[in-house]
Amino acid sequence: MRSCGQQTEVMRKAPEQDQGDERLEVGEPEVSAAGAPAVFHAMEQGIEQMGVVRTGRTLLRLNQKSGFDCPGCAWPDPKNRHVAEFCENGAKAVAEEATKRRITSDFWAEHPISDLATRSDHWLGQQGRLTEPVIKKPGSDHYEPIEWDEALDVMSSQLQALPDPDEAIFYTSGRTSNEAAFTYQLLARALGTNNLPDCSNMCHESSGEALHETIGIGKGTVSLADFDVADLIFVVGQNPGTNHPRMLSALQAAKKNDARIIAVNPLPEAGLMQFKNPQQVGGWLGSGTELADEFCQIRLNGDLAFFQGIGKLLLEADAVRGDVLDHGFLDRSTARFDEYAAHLANLDWDEVDRATGLPREQIEKVAEMVINSKRVIVCWAMGLTQHKNSVPTIMEITNFLLLRGNIGRPGAGACPVRGHSNVQGDRSMGIYEKPPEEFLDNLDARFMINAPREHGFDTVAAIRAMRDGAASVFMGMGGNFVRATPDTRVTEQALAGMELTVNVSTKLNGTHAHPGRTSIILPTLGRTERDRQAGGDQFVTVEDSMSVVHRSQGNLPPPNNDILSEMSIITHLGERATDAGIDWQAMRENYDVVRDHIAAVVPGCHDYNERVRRPDGFLMPNPPRDRRVFTTDTGKANFAVNSLEVLHVPPGRLILQTVRSHDQYNTTIYGLDDRYRGISQGRRVVFVNPDDLAELGFADGDLVDLISEWQDTERRAESFRIVSYPTARSCAAAYFPEANVLVPLDSTAERSNTPTSKSIIIRLEPAPDREAPRN
Repeated sequence: MRSCGQQTEVMRKAPEQDQGDERLEVGEPEVSAAGAPAVFHAMEQGIEQMGVVRTGRTLLRLNQKSGFDCPGCAWPDPKNRHVAEFCENGAKAVAEEATKRRITSDFWAEHPISDLATRSDHWLGQQGRLTEPVIKKPGSDHYEPIEWDEALDVMSSQLQALPDPDEAIFYTSGRTSNEAAFTYQLLARALGTNNLPDCSNMCHESSGEALHETIGIGKGTVSLADFDVADLIFVVGQNPGTNHPRMLSALQAAKKNDARIIAVNPLPEAGLMQFKNPQQVGGWLGSGTELADEFCQIRLNGDLAFFQGIGKLLLEADAVRGDVLDHGFLDRSTARFDEYAAHLANLDWDEVDRATGLPREQIEKVAEMVINSKRVIVCWAMGLTQHKNSVPTIMEITNFLLLRGNIGRPGAGACPVRGHSNVQGDRSMGIYEKPPEEFLDNLDARFMINAPREHGFDTVAAIRAMRDGAASVFMGMGGNFVRATPDTRVTEQALAGMELTVNVSTKLNGTHAHPGRTSIILPTLGRTERDRQAGGDQFVTVEDSMSVVHRSQGNLPPPNNDILSEMSIITHLGERATDAGIDWQAMRENYDVVRDHIAAVVPGCHDYNERVRRPDGFLMPNPPRDRRVFTTDTGKANFAVNSLEVLHVPPGRLILQTVRSHDQYNTTIYGLDDRYRGISQGRRVVFVNPDDLAELGFADGDLVDLISEWQDTERRAESFRIVSYPTARSCAAAYFPEANVLVPLDSTAERSNTPTSKSIIIRLEPAPDREAPRN
């Protein structure tokens, strides 16, 4: 194996000081998304991190059929692509990964771990790419360089010495390719555990649970082409202007085809209101396209009541007119409709009013828009998936869609918009703590192993296991576990108690500052980079939010010649840690070998190598979408009866949701601005309705601590600047990961176990004089 060598590119200077919020400014929110400012900021970030030539060379291959997939969101690519097929935040994600800045051995000598723990994730990420394996030995406060072979031997020895394989936890981030994800789950199961938590446990797990029970598959049922022929599109609990900017182009095209859009969200987001498409002249010189025909500024956690209210109105209209519901579809293809209808007959409108905070007339108007639309799509994201009742809420969306046959036909369906570029593909490849029996049977037959059948830990259960001493080895394949998870202090302490923590990473992040007794950081290739193995240059594959599987191949030289790909790291560890007779070397040398294994094991992936080489890849099977076939317990699409429980806010309290800024992607902080909301040079802010501020006795600009209240416990996030903002009444918002400390580990969604990061009861207290925290 290669040893540490010389860097191949010149390092650009990284910031020496951690700025924090010292220069925080608050201005007016913007009323439109994208346009010329998006292009300017994208180019500014690219040139700062990569230089002019590298920026052009990289961005022109982003999301192209012969290029590499964006490491940001999972929005699908159109068949006919622009020369510049990327958004502002996609360009930022590429600049972050393809930066010329480098972390060398001197950095580790200069910065003890105790110093790194005081730094913000923005500062850590700005230091540049990791270039060599490092280890923190027991009792040490420093990482120090280590050879690849030695690092892998330490990992292997620790895994083989475990008295129980379930003491190991194998976490996965959504950036991991299909090939690496499949090989990673094979490693874990060859070792004897299903402990495969991943980032989907914290985002769309609720969607998967709800959709599995109601329509038989935990994925959405629409394609990008459906947006072209939809009559009505709901965008619920989602901020596409920041989190999925390329979605705005699809919404604009739908508007051009006379579709109407209903935005349902507590915050008035610029990207839901008006879009200036930088690919068009009007996006530079004109006023852009108005997107939302109706903005329903719903109270946090009011979505279940909202869709139940619409459902009741549709049932009542059908009782009069007889043609509102799709009775043929209901009779042929659904079950439990009568129970659902009887339940809604007793719906309490006063409870709907309290839950949603919306005027009754607006819900009635929305219902009429639905009645006048033949084809309806409902899109949603984490604004719906991170509540105690998230699974019932999403079931209520499927109830709503089923009433008028809006699943399994063009221009209609369920559209959970995934937030990470291959989180859906990772699940398809077996990154799941509760794998289907068919998948395990296929895996056993292909590799002659006996994969465990006992369910493993999801993310919350993994943290509990680490906290309680039931686990001793943690390995993270990408991601920033400490910053992505709830109850930050608990998670930090849980990791610190581990015998070994390993993180496979491209950049430094907060998780590296909270190591186990022994801790290893392994640098790896990014999406943008050439992956050359013994069998030649390799490509990988990913699955987007609408189930299209396609190839991705970077072209940039790696930060140095010694960095290993994720596949290489996994297979070298597999050779050392397992004795299952698996040919790990063949998979490492030629990724076609892995894809042949995928074809034999993963349902729907037959002829994988041939189909991913097609220009547009291939579509994974989806019985509800393709044939209106529902593989549920009844063999039909199931209506669900869901109790309406209104989230009660005690006097003097607010409901807090955690959100992203426009200068971040998940836990990666590109910069300190959120220009759509008027924030610059800072992150520790809390957005509160001005009427709520008046009632609580606070004012814009006050510095406060946020205290969450759950059962008999409290958690505190210090020193947040109040921003008077037109959010829904009794609702507040703050950025994650800074506010994750307020989310209790044990406050999770029923059935999905997803942290309730959008339903946190808090109070505000004046902040005492103290030095503002960095993270």
